[in-house]
Amino acid sequence: MAQLIAYFSRADENYFGGALRMVEKGNTEVAAETLAKLTGADLFKIEPIQPYARDYNTCIAQAQEDQQRDARPELKEYPASLEDYDTIYLGYPNYWGTMPMPVFTFLEHFDFTGKTIRPFCTHEGSGMGHSEQDIRRICPGAKVEKGLAIRGSSVKSAENDLKEWCGK
Repeated sequence: MAQLIAYFSRADENYFGGALRMVEKGNTEVAAETLAKLTGADLFKIEPIQPYARDYNTCIAQAQEDQQRDARPELKEYPASLEDYDTIYLGYPNYWGTMPMPVFTFLEHFDFTGKTIRPFCTHEGSGMGHSEQDIRRICPGAKVEKGLAIRGSSVKSAENDLKEWCGK
């Protein structure tokens, strides 16, 4: 069976260990691409129709408001089917202890019964938060394995961590 890496990532202005800087590619996307190289899994980027702001502080205000409203932002697209995939690597940045709300939208769109979900997140000190529990709640028929938390500011040197985690 095939594997899929579904991930949400945000470029533009990001937070790195106490400082803001512009990036062309978000940390989670960097991790997802490295994981794809290691596993040969297909890649799918979770993108809301209305993207978050390029400015970091505006973005976090928007994302926090989405979380407080328990919003489900509409996505640009979905994979046609997950039928051929037995393992889904799910990547996202940690937003206030869990996944960004577009990831909730993605998860609630499909039935993950019988699938294995392997979550990974990027963060700057908050680890996986309670995202693994949230995935189990949203996807009760899935096997949710222990996730991997990657510090965003060191994502470019995380290949060995990813290799060990995915068993490659």
